Amino acid sequence: MSSFVMTVAEREAFLAEVHIGVLAVARDGRGPLAVPVWYRYEPGGDVLVWMDRDSVKDRVIRKAGRFSLVAQTEELPYKYVSVEGPVVSNDTAPTRDEALAIAGRYLPPDEAVAYVDGALNEASLLVVMRPERWLSNDQGKS
Repeated sequence: MSSFVMTVAEREAFLAEVHIGVLAVARDGRGPLAVPVWYRYEPGGDVLVWMDRDSVKDRVIRKAGRFSLVAQTEELPYKYVSVEGPVVSNDTAPTRDEALAIAGRYLPPDEAVAYVDGALNEASLLVVMRPERWLSNDQGKS
């Protein structure tokens, strides 16, 4: 029987591709917060997510100290990668270049610049998660 589990190189390459991520984090007395996010990841590195300080995401991540991120395809063959780990930094704003690197994955260059110029402000926060546990599935493997 074949395994649909991705190798380390396959899962890291997949996570580095452009996907809308779903960030999930535990909350006391409620179901986990699960919201779509733009993110950045390079193989072997950390997961970076830009958000607003004091947002619901920020508050629950600060309390939990960790989160999960899932990226998936929505066409055949179905694939997903789920990564979970501790937050290693959440006290600084992204630089303009860091914000452009995230937005530029999802928008054409001129739209990314306009988005960053309108959204990057004193409430901006770069949250960095160190991948610790991985799950993956590639239905195209046989």
